[in-house]
Amino acid sequence: MFDPTAFDNMKVVIEGALYDLDICGEIVITDRNDSFNMAKMSRTFDISFRLPEKKVKATIELQSGLVNLAAELLPSFQSEEQAGCMLSLQFHTAKDELDIDFTALKALLVDIWGPTRTITQRVLYDPLSIDPVKALIIKIEFDRLIHEDQIEDLVEMTEFIITTLKKLNEEIR
Repeated sequence: MFDPTAFDNMKVVIEGALYDLDICGEIVITDRNDSFNMAKMSRTFDISFRLPEKKVKATIELQSGLVNLAAELLPSFQSEEQAGCMLSLQFHTAKDELDIDFTALKALLVDIWGPTRTITQRVLYDPLSIDPVKALIIKIEFDRLIHEDQIEDLVEMTEFIITTLKKLNEEIR
């Protein structure tokens, strides 16, 4: 019998919470990827979504490496503290002009996610394009492993992501 790993269990919880919101029309899921890197023996899962009729998109990414899997399956060889996954969030949108107060935007994100998260903002564009569209990518990293006993927090986290999407859609018009 296959015993699901912490990665599998967390992935299923995230998917379930988001697909429930998609079914009731609160969000629109736009992409989903589940990858296994055989060279590094790592797994990555990401799922992207947005609010209906809005442009800012959110992506939840869950990663687990060989050390994390070994710690879970072979606890006598690895510290069980390494059994878990890394979690990061991205929010992205594209506009012709980004007339945004990035300092105020970071303050807004810190207010929602707290000061212990690493929050980065990047603006990307093709300088050789005639009409360069600028992409804003905001990344929120938790900088620690998420363990299976925190699985309920993943469901609650979706509320914070939706709040962030609403606020970003207000700020970035």
